[in-house]
Amino acid sequence: MEKILSVTGLRKDFGGAAAVDGISFEVAPGEIVGLLGPNGAGKTTTISMILGVLEPGAGEILIPDRERMNFAAVYAPLPGNLTVTENLRIFGLIYGVHDLAARVAALLEQFDLGKYRDTKAGLLSSGEQTRLGLAKAMLNEPRLLLLDEPTASLDPSVSREIRARIKDFVARGASGVLWTSHNMNEVEEVCDRVLFLSRGKILLEGNPRTLPEQHGKKTLEDLFVAVAREPLSL
Repeated sequence: MEKILSVTGLRKDFGGAAAVDGISFEVAPGEIVGLLGPNGAGKTTTISMILGVLEPGAGEILIPDRERMNFAAVYAPLPGNLTVTENLRIFGLIYGVHDLAARVAALLEQFDLGKYRDTKAGLLSSGEQTRLGLAKAMLNEPRLLLLDEPTASLDPSVSREIRARIKDFVARGASGVLWTSHNMNEVEEVCDRVLFLSRGKILLEGNPRTLPEQHGKKTLEDLFVAVAREPLSL
């Protein structure tokens, strides 16, 4: 089966130091892959190279259906001077979404944004802006969806709904997700496989529900702490 994303030997240096140091991984259709690690491990740099925002220093990124890629992150809010509906319409035009009015209406309902349709995005709460960013990310029904802390700023009930919607979307089998999070309970719930980054390298890889025990840890959070504080022990 053709992979949604293939990364080979990816590297990026800043000031002579490797932020991403020769990593390789794949995302398959119907799969949610967690990209985990402490701050500074190279997660956002990796995503930025996949998006084309940063040019790799070395390596290869293969995305067979790049036009069907999308992205959401709390640090990338949508234009605050445009209303919720205007944002979705404009990005829908950029992505070439067919039957755009119907698609926007469906997403407004799906992400509980209907009452804010005429509200400027900059006036939304952080949680509402997060939901708008996720709605934008789903506009073109992406085959590759990159989510950087997608449920940050959301209350637990809304986070649960968002996770369920993304899991249902991926379960259809045509799309794959690369998901970063510091919420290990969330990662265990949604991810089929995880990659632990440490100092720009992939240190560990495996099923998030069995990986901790393989490395003598009780929980995924314990394993995350070990990766952050004592990677050489792993």
